[in-house]
This record gives sequence, C-alpha cells and structure tokens, in this order.
Amino acid sequence: MEHEPAEPAPAEPAEPVVVPHTELAADLLRAVIESFVLREGTDYGEQEFSLDQKVAKVMRQLERREAQIVFDPDTESVAILVVPASARRSR
Repeated sequence: MEHEPAEPAPAEPAEPVVVPHTELAADLLRAVIESFVLREGTDYGEQEFSLDQKVAKVMRQLERREAQIVFDPDTESVAILVVPASARRSR
C-alpha cells in the first residue's frame, strides 16, 4: 500500500512590519512616498497639487505620526497607512 506524501501545512500569514520612516535613507524614503502618492486614488478636489507637494504632505504625516510605513512580508509590498487618532494618543 503506497502512501501519498502529506501536503505541507499552509504557512501562517506573516504579520505586517511597521518601518519607522527615520530608518530609511532619504532617497529611499522619497521613492516609497512617491510610489504611494502616484498609485493612490485620492481626489484632491478642485485644487491640483504637484508631486512635490503631495510628497511633502505625506512626509509631514509621517513626522507627526499620523501615518506609518508598513511592509507586508506575504506580498512583499509597502503601504503607507493612516494611524487612527486613538492609537496616536497612546504612543
């Protein structure tokens, strides 16, 4: 009687990793922010903003801890997420 090899157990999803913006080199940080603002679909209303203005706005949000950079090991992707106000107070 032959035994078929057991299927490997599915890997548990890895937890996303928060990457402090201060840990990234300036050129890499700018590239991460540019990638984010170029792919996000935010409507800025009637006023147009330049890429530099959008990058500066996200940088201020990172500096004020209103947003954070998150790396997802499963998808090997990086996102910038808003930090809820309640979470900012507890830091």
